[in-house]
Amino acid sequence: MLSLLLNDIEQANKYDIIAPLYIYSAVLCLIASWTHLRIDFLLKFSAMFFSIITMVFLFSQAPIAQLYNAIEVVEHYHIHYLLQICYLLALVCLMLHILDRQIEYTSRTDFLWQNKLKIEQDEVETMRGINKILLENILPAHVAEHFLTNVRATQDLYHERYNSIAVMFASIPNYKEFYDETDINKQGLECLRLLNEIICDFDKLLLKPKFSGIEKIKTIGSTYMLASGLNPGKEYTDEKELSKDYNIIILVEFALALMTILDQINKESFQQFKLRIGLNHGPVIAGVVGAQKPQYDIWGNTVNVASRMDSCGEMGKLQVTENTAKILIAAGYELTCRGPIYVKGKGTLITYFVKTPYDEKEKNS
Repeated sequence: MLSLLLNDIEQANKYDIIAPLYIYSAVLCLIASWTHLRIDFLLKFSAMFFSIITMVFLFSQAPIAQLYNAIEVVEHYHIHYLLQICYLLALVCLMLHILDRQIEYTSRTDFLWQNKLKIEQDEVETMRGINKILLENILPAHVAEHFLTNVRATQDLYHERYNSIAVMFASIPNYKEFYDETDINKQGLECLRLLNEIICDFDKLLLKPKFSGIEKIKTIGSTYMLASGLNPGKEYTDEKELSKDYNIIILVEFALALMTILDQINKESFQQFKLRIGLNHGPVIAGVVGAQKPQYDIWGNTVNVASRMDSCGEMGKLQVTENTAKILIAAGYELTCRGPIYVKGKGTLITYFVKTPYDEKEKNS
């Protein structure tokens, strides 16, 4: 009997060497399943909990457990051994659950930060788009692009030199007579509203592809200032547009379109507004001045002469200089020589009037 007991104890010692391998295998299975199982951390914890119960049950039915049951002397050791297994597996399960909670918290925090970053990036892109639209409304497209892409652009003076730019001033001289600050006109508000409608209709013309090369510089009271050719690097496909004189010709066509629009406005508002237009071409310097409210403008003798062609012109007519007249005559336009006139600051100049369909209307009326 004693020899049998010793034999059982010897077999138990052998199982004591093998048993930890089963336990470590169970731990590795738990870790492997925890690593690859992509479910909610509570469901994962529940799955590991039931896995531990199953493993403990299997260990209780293992041969070593049956051997320990047969040995009364080591019965207490068998219970203690199962408790060790439960403790070890529960500890591993708890550690993995804590790691799950940490990963869940980190992932959630990362998701919230990424979501917040995406929202902020969208807001930045939206603001950038709004700023681009606003800047392109203030400055020409190529100038706006320069300031948007160049970080140091706001610190440096932006300027460009052009050899041949057509400049036009179109004013409504009799608007001053129309403007009246009385109660009928709401202290001049209705007069200003009508001028705004006129300028807005003029601006709509610039949206047409035909007049895409024309740039509105500014409005000075009831005077509309434009220039053609301020588009460096822009390529034309039409042979007519390849001509150096295209800038002048397109401005003359734009002037005729302005007259047509103003004639329609006169019919709708029962007014008798007339345009007085001056046109000249030559070299100019273009640039942006100002920091808080930057303004794109052009300077040079060409601009000054174009302004004088407007101020010393006649209502309802388009006046040009002699050099500009030669180009328009060569292009097929009919002009009338006005003769030498005194231009303030420029002396005596020979100017021409471009014949328009509205000249015949004035004669008939």
